[in-house]
Amino acid sequence: MDIKILADSACDLTADYYNKYDIAFIPLTVRLDDKDYEDVKTIDPKTVYHAMRDGKTPKTSQASAQRFKSIFTSHAEANQPLVYLAFSSQLSGTYQAAKMMEQEVKESYPDAPIHVIDTKCASLGYGLVVLHAAKLAKQGAALQRIVESSKSCALHMEHIFTVDNLEYLYRGGRVSRTAAFVGSLLKIKPILHVEDGKLIPLEKIRGSKKLFHRMLEIMEERGDDLSNQTIAISHGDDFERAEQLASMIKEKFHVKDVIIEMVGSVIGAHSGPGTIALFFLNDTDFDRPA
Repeated sequence: MDIKILADSACDLTADYYNKYDIAFIPLTVRLDDKDYEDVKTIDPKTVYHAMRDGKTPKTSQASAQRFKSIFTSHAEANQPLVYLAFSSQLSGTYQAAKMMEQEVKESYPDAPIHVIDTKCASLGYGLVVLHAAKLAKQGAALQRIVESSKSCALHMEHIFTVDNLEYLYRGGRVSRTAAFVGSLLKIKPILHVEDGKLIPLEKIRGSKKLFHRMLEIMEERGDDLSNQTIAISHGDDFERAEQLASMIKEKFHVKDVIIEMVGSVIGAHSGPGTIALFFLNDTDFDRPA
């Protein structure tokens, strides 16, 4: 029986990927102008970024537990294998909601082939893990192989990113009011990464010219076999700079496959317009799709 891969909208994949690899997704919620919207389905990132540039502060919330229960129950009843790869538990309560519903459904269907995995990844770093699992499923890989290989992929996924305006991170509680003010005043650009699922400040760069060069240095220090892996870049409504970074990566590391997509509404609501994020593997010595 086919193995279904489920993701949530924080993976920042587009409909093309969902359709091509038969990936199911569950939307997180974005609240804007006192209305709730389903990410991807009823709101798009550009709407969120325009609102933020106008001074609005969108809020986000986790996916519905009841929706997970419905999906898990239908797969349990059909005895169809399902692997749900979740947005980092350190950044959203969605994983916990899914885990709770998995346990509830398995009280009635103890042998249900349902697996819920905390990727501890975000945006296209998370998206690359989802694609990894979906490609294995499409190739007919066994359920346990998909589960274990996806965990390895998530464990070795690097997230290196910067934001254009520290104000948005301040609003999200990631930096202090003073740091945001001083950073804006001195044109300091932060470089952050994800460590055990959490956003962690890494360095501060003075001036944007040095920024991409330093990101590539970090990529070189941490990356493994870069020319033979898929690299991903996500951007907060700044495709031009994302393309610039992609060109630098292709030239420096001879990378053939670079995915560029927009940072979605949920993550973008916290990182803001102008965010540039880079994703790659720090170890490729694990079971990967052919």
